[in-house]
Amino acid sequence: MPRDLSRSGGTAQRRPDRPRIDYAGALYGALLAASVVAGAGAFGGPFPRLGLVLLLLVTGVVFWAAHVYSRLAGERIHGQLLTWSEVRRVAADEWPMVQAAVPPAAAVAISPLLGLGLPGTIWFALGVALGEQVVWASVAAVRAGASRRLVAVSGLVNLLFGLIIVAAKSAVHH
Repeated sequence: MPRDLSRSGGTAQRRPDRPRIDYAGALYGALLAASVVAGAGAFGGPFPRLGLVLLLLVTGVVFWAAHVYSRLAGERIHGQLLTWSEVRRVAADEWPMVQAAVPPAAAVAISPLLGLGLPGTIWFALGVALGEQVVWASVAAVRAGASRRLVAVSGLVNLLFGLIIVAAKSAVHH
């Protein structure tokens, strides 16, 4: 579950009554999902939506595993002992990266119910991924005790990242 930090006395401290939430993995995962969807215009065959759903989920899991491995390898370099407890902790900390792939994958899966063709499906899933990215950034800023202005800036910066992906998709596919 993502890590939750509350502000207290000018420094971020974990409140014992709230779960730890790490929004970095969710933000990265949402951006990754948007990138996967943006590059998915080449899907063909009899089940292109299934292929895109699988690509989103598999990419999320592979990047999650790569992040877990790199964090564990980095901690070992710094002399920390590797235990199964540590592996589970790091895997759980990075899990929001996989979770972020689920809403765009769900958007792809339900797109036929909305009467969307494949191009509409891709744009719908991309919109869901970008919306998710802005929401994660805004929630993270709110939970960190940021001012309204900083919450807005966080959301806008993440929207800008997503719009860069949209612009790249438009440029490549036109």
